[in-house]
Amino acid sequence: MSARRLLVGLAATLLAPLAAAQVYSFPRYEGAAQVRADCDRLLAELKQRRRAIAALPERGADVLAALDALNQRVEDTMGPLWLLPAVHPAKPVRDAAEACDLAYQRFNTGLLQDAHIHARLKHAAVADDIDRRLQRDQLDAFEDSGVALPAAKRARAQRLNDELTRLTQDYERRVRESRDTVAFSEAELEGVPENVWRNARRDAQGRVVLGLDYPSADPVIERAVQEATRERMWRATMRLGGEANLKTLQRIAARRHELAALFGFGSYADFVTRRRMVGSEANALAFLDAVDGAVRERERTDLALLREAKAKATNQPAERVVVRRWDVAYFTEQIRHERHGVDQEAMRVHFPPQRSLEFVFAVAQRMFGVRFEPVEQTLWHEEARAYAARDADGKLLGTLFVDLFPRPDKYNHAAVWPFRNVAAKSGRLPAAALVTNFDRQGLTLAELETLLHEFGHALHSLLSATRYSIPGGSSVQLDFAEAPSQMLEDWVYDPAVLALFRQVCAECAPLPRETIERAERARHLAKGLFFGRQLLYARYDLALHGRRVEAPLALWARMEGATPFGHVPGTMFPANFGHLASGYGAGYYGYLWSLVVAEDLRTAFAADRLDAAVGRRYRDTVLANGGQVAPQELVRRFLGRPGNREAFFRSLAIE
Repeated sequence: MSARRLLVGLAATLLAPLAAAQVYSFPRYEGAAQVRADCDRLLAELKQRRRAIAALPERGADVLAALDALNQRVEDTMGPLWLLPAVHPAKPVRDAAEACDLAYQRFNTGLLQDAHIHARLKHAAVADDIDRRLQRDQLDAFEDSGVALPAAKRARAQRLNDELTRLTQDYERRVRESRDTVAFSEAELEGVPENVWRNARRDAQGRVVLGLDYPSADPVIERAVQEATRERMWRATMRLGGEANLKTLQRIAARRHELAALFGFGSYADFVTRRRMVGSEANALAFLDAVDGAVRERERTDLALLREAKAKATNQPAERVVVRRWDVAYFTEQIRHERHGVDQEAMRVHFPPQRSLEFVFAVAQRMFGVRFEPVEQTLWHEEARAYAARDADGKLLGTLFVDLFPRPDKYNHAAVWPFRNVAAKSGRLPAAALVTNFDRQGLTLAELETLLHEFGHALHSLLSATRYSIPGGSSVQLDFAEAPSQMLEDWVYDPAVLALFRQVCAECAPLPRETIERAERARHLAKGLFFGRQLLYARYDLALHGRRVEAPLALWARMEGATPFGHVPGTMFPANFGHLASGYGAGYYGYLWSLVVAEDLRTAFAADRLDAAVGRRYRDTVLANGGQVAPQELVRRFLGRPGNREAFFRSLAIE
């Protein structure tokens, strides 16, 4: 079949009557050979589609639909394969999925460097503002891949992008597949909840062996009474990834710098931020300076508070006490308990994991009119689950996959993979995977906040109703991507919201209202230290991708050394700061930038966080539009005014 006939066939398919929507069935991969076979079929078809698009008429062709059809075909195969390295228990399957991603990224860069397609995209048939925005975004993608560069530079850009994909995979794999452990005697684990260590394996000396996953490490750092115990675990987590990842990160930063230079930019940060809400590296730094000015004095006050707490605990004069990095979480929790009577560990009995998931489903039903029903599927692991998302009238909206608990080789934090986007034009429904590592005994209130945050990402995907798949769901400008999830974090501190827990778990003892109110006050404790740390991460990320290429650890040691706690020799945090290697390179500032937007969005729910009318307006205005409308315009439409930073800076001042 000729390329042109293939495209005609695709167009006919798009125009054909839509089949009844069905729950997405996640493909089963039991061996690497299946992955390779699917990958080979995909790449062969994509090459045909590329030729077909390049053969379209030079002016007035429906290039947008053709590119979107290609994107949907990519998602059909690559969507699951992008998730599998994070969750599949079999290393051959994970490795084969990563190999396929390398091959696909090579194809994708070549596609985005295709001058014939680029020329047709410039003169594509465009019907309205949605089409125009997609056209502009796609033209930007072509230009940023090097379509307009001279041949030698274009080829170099291709090689750099290929290498960056491989380096990122190497970095993430070392963290995910780490076998690093720390061994403690039971006496050394005084204060650490028994459910964390009681059933852990023992070494030859009978010591408890704990991994560095956060369900194991965080309780030790936060709760261990003995400082030496906290220090050993903290230092171990700060070495995760090791020297190999520091070397990989240095190569990533150098390759990104070289890539930006091909386009005439002095820094990778400037190269990428010009496409985001912030507009430039200088604007990002100015924004961080404004936040710094609002929290700097509070950071010093917080440090003094921790020093007093440690002095009291160690019977030393405050002026002789030095608060270490491994003391921060411990004494913060001690002060929260002493001042506000808040004990996060004691909350686990109130929030069983499965019931907690059902609780966030109940929040979505009340606010947005969407309900989640369990669906029987055999997935990548026996504990993973599938759910159909349905509108109030029963209409299928999409499919959510959930993987709640930790295990070896699994992604060790909490995240959402929105691996299949909606496309209203073709009747395509979305699918996303929510991956966490929660304690089987239950969640703390802080972890319930994390769950609701990640669920916000899933809702962004599942409630999207974009015309095309390319801008669907959370495919938005990076510094807006966190806003829809951050907005929901406050909800767990509202007694009216937590009252919904009784609907899903009548046998669960409700968290008393006064405890919720104390927890809401307690979470503002040490806010200066928290934001000071976030500022350091954001500034380091921009500096690493700035005008000077520096060794990651030396740069980190210098910048961290200038903070109140200083730098601890022997630690190598950049080796496991995954955002640096992933798509958040020169983008970590986006967490704070998005929080500005999130705080502004929350003002619409000030009277009632569960207001269904406001929730429906938010769903239809912000979530439904994904990336097909500019974020600033979405905020203006939802709030009825331009966005501003007033709510954000008010929140910084809350004590």
